[in-house]
Amino acid sequence: MLTLSFGNTGSDAMKNPNSNENPWRALALVSAIGADLVVCMIGGFWVGGWLERRLGSPVWTVAGIVAGLFVGIVSIIFIIRNYTGGSNG
Repeated sequence: MLTLSFGNTGSDAMKNPNSNENPWRALALVSAIGADLVVCMIGGFWVGGWLERRLGSPVWTVAGIVAGLFVGIVSIIFIIRNYTGGSNG
């Protein structure tokens, strides 16, 4: 009999709910990353638009979006570190 093995196909993760390979935990991580990035960029857009109305220069909206992207990326790094247990690798 020929048996092919493709590593952990998920059945072990279902038997051990504390496993880091749980597909629901991975889905939660991906959702948190997406939501975090969107919220940070919308916040940057809002702050940039507010600054643009106050100061009159259209560069502030773009700067706000870029700042929101930067804050979102830093926040995602913290989310991933928390997910992996605080490891630096």
